[in-house]
Amino acid sequence: MFYPHTESERAEMLRSIGVQSIEDLFVDVPEKYRFPKLDLPPSLTEMEAVTLMQELANENYSTHDLICFLGAGAYNHYVPAVVDNLIRRGEFLTAYTPYQPEVSQGTLQAIFEYQSIIAALTGMDVSNASHYDGATAAAEAVVMAYHNFRGKRGKYIISPSLNPQFRQVINTYLSGYDNVSVAGPDELDPMSSPDELEQFIDMDTAMVIVQYPDFLGRIYDYAQLANKTHALGTLFAVVVNPLALALLKPPGEFGADVVVGEGQPLGIPMMYGGPYLGIFATKKEYVRKMAGRLVGETVDEQGKRGYVLTLTAREQHIRREKATSNICTNQGLIALASAIYVSLVGKQGLRQVAELCYHKAHYAAQKISQIEGYSLCCNAPYFHEFIVCCPKPVEEINAHLLEHQILGGYDLGKNFPSLDHHMLLAFTEMNSRDDIDLLCDVLAEVAND
Repeated sequence: MFYPHTESERAEMLRSIGVQSIEDLFVDVPEKYRFPKLDLPPSLTEMEAVTLMQELANENYSTHDLICFLGAGAYNHYVPAVVDNLIRRGEFLTAYTPYQPEVSQGTLQAIFEYQSIIAALTGMDVSNASHYDGATAAAEAVVMAYHNFRGKRGKYIISPSLNPQFRQVINTYLSGYDNVSVAGPDELDPMSSPDELEQFIDMDTAMVIVQYPDFLGRIYDYAQLANKTHALGTLFAVVVNPLALALLKPPGEFGADVVVGEGQPLGIPMMYGGPYLGIFATKKEYVRKMAGRLVGETVDEQGKRGYVLTLTAREQHIRREKATSNICTNQGLIALASAIYVSLVGKQGLRQVAELCYHKAHYAAQKISQIEGYSLCCNAPYFHEFIVCCPKPVEEINAHLLEHQILGGYDLGKNFPSLDHHMLLAFTEMNSRDDIDLLCDVLAEVAND
């Protein structure tokens, strides 16, 4: 074990704080819990430790080893090498939240560019500097609605086809608020039409939340639902896949008040546990209730372009007693990665990636629907993800696929008991025609076992 301080340095520090030994620092901890004996293996040399970690890492599969058809919120897209190369530069990789932000003009400009990209994709007036992930952003939208109505509206209607993880995080956030209720998921079948949400909207509803495309891959026109929502003075929030917006109508054009989502498809690798990127965009009229950082562009006294944190009085670290959220930071490095990715591929390139995803998914759907025992479970339009009704348990099918080095789809029965034997398959530009044909061959093989 390496200790950075000498015995004399440690003794000097202890004298400075008025204690005799390190053990004296723990006197407030009950004695039986202070220094428990740990059942640890013998110490290793650096060489032995590296070998052990490599052996453990080799036990894991990744999308470098397997053909991936797993989506459900995180997708296997190609990330150009320049994205990782640029964000690993020292001035970006080692940067921390700038507490004197105007000194960090490069950081602020990068955030401003990211905000501009998200606003353009979503069709909204303004985007913040990002949140920790899509689920956090969705929960912050709910909190914003609560404060917009000053707590006088306590009902939130959540689509049953919203990402279950998003719904769990929203419920966790709302658990700290009084007189708040969530309607929708328990009362409706996950395959139900969004029109069925209308029956729950009333004058006590603060926000309606839908997903576009939804967790089951379906695409709906939410214009009618948005109009119904607004007629009762309720806010309308849309959770998006940002890559799909390169093809689909942006939510700002059909009445969204808030747009949130997971930014992982924009140049962020699939990673177990993140870090990911929470997108949050809204109309200008709600900007003072929006959580997180917001960078604005201005000019200095010499007329030169500059960037500043704006409207920071709304933030927790400035007006704690009036804060609408405790979120006052952002995923700076990951937001930068997404801005680099979109800037690199450009508007046409982003659309091309989206079209590849769309066409590969539809090619796969046509082939899978011809396999005996399998069928598409929904007639609604879809982007690059769809549900397949399977002849056997999804877990069993995925185990067989794994034997052929294929990472299968998501088992919807885990979250929705009514969707047992239903698999959610995702297709991206990374899946070749040969990959899809192999998937279909193995699916047919499973059905005939």
